[in-house]
Amino acid sequence: MESLQEALRRLPFGPQSGRGRDIAAQVLADPLVVDLRERYPELDDQALRLNLNRLYQMTKEHRNCQACPGLEACPNDMQGHSTGISCESLNGRWQINDYKTPCSKWIAFEGQERIRRRVTSLYLDNSTLGQFYDEEEMIRLDANRAMAVDQLQEYADRAEESGLPTRGLYLQGNFGTGKTYLAGYLLHRLARKGYSGVIVYMPEFVEDAKALMFEPQKLKETIAMMKEADLLVFDDIGAENLTPWVRDHVLGAILNHRMNRKPTFYTSNHDLEDLEKHFSFTHKEGEEMHKGQRLMDRIRSFVDVIHVRGRNHRGSGK
Repeated sequence: MESLQEALRRLPFGPQSGRGRDIAAQVLADPLVVDLRERYPELDDQALRLNLNRLYQMTKEHRNCQACPGLEACPNDMQGHSTGISCESLNGRWQINDYKTPCSKWIAFEGQERIRRRVTSLYLDNSTLGQFYDEEEMIRLDANRAMAVDQLQEYADRAEESGLPTRGLYLQGNFGTGKTYLAGYLLHRLARKGYSGVIVYMPEFVEDAKALMFEPQKLKETIAMMKEADLLVFDDIGAENLTPWVRDHVLGAILNHRMNRKPTFYTSNHDLEDLEKHFSFTHKEGEEMHKGQRLMDRIRSFVDVIHVRGRNHRGSGK
């Protein structure tokens, strides 16, 4: 943002030229400065002229805001902020100070950023989740999933009113019905209430966890984050290629820590019975029914099942 001195220096005859005096006169005649003088009638011309740069900044940024080009193209000194002026009398002399005030677009942006920082996605493209969620549109796009959306909203309503329950949700449905999108909606909605959330794409997480066996500190930090998040979503569970170690010592440890403490959520193409069969067989050890049942005891008993019906929306993002 160009200051008054810079603007005056660009003039061909310098700040003391007639044009320079014209700019100073325009600043002093600006409605914002006139209003300032009406609020502080004791302000004299000398005090105002000594602070012409601050007054110029205020008036110029105010005009920029009136013709706002959008937050990304904000021309003001501080993006999303405009200069304001405060006056105070100190030992019989008037002091003029400037300060920055955020605009509504910046406040909205900061709010979205706070929400975004509370939601962590692992092995999942952030664009898959979406940044804005229109609850009516989620139903309008596919009336078949209206019941699932209603159930999800009821869960969020209870969490907002009474605090986060320890029981989670199991979103079950066919490919592309919007299970991940709905889980993202839940995380973002409750993030507005200050809850942290982690969503994990299971097929890639499991492959990465195998590699992290050789990076124990990084694995420990990843597991700790998943244990301690207020809300945890295992996305597309049942599609991963499990090993006994990941099943028993990674996934089992996370769920064992969270049960009766914090809610865990799941999206899956499998129903609970099929998921148990999936957990009961690994290519390395073959069939281990009791280990599959043990893991399912930490899931089945701590979720309510929501059936997400509808057509395949894959590619639409919703």
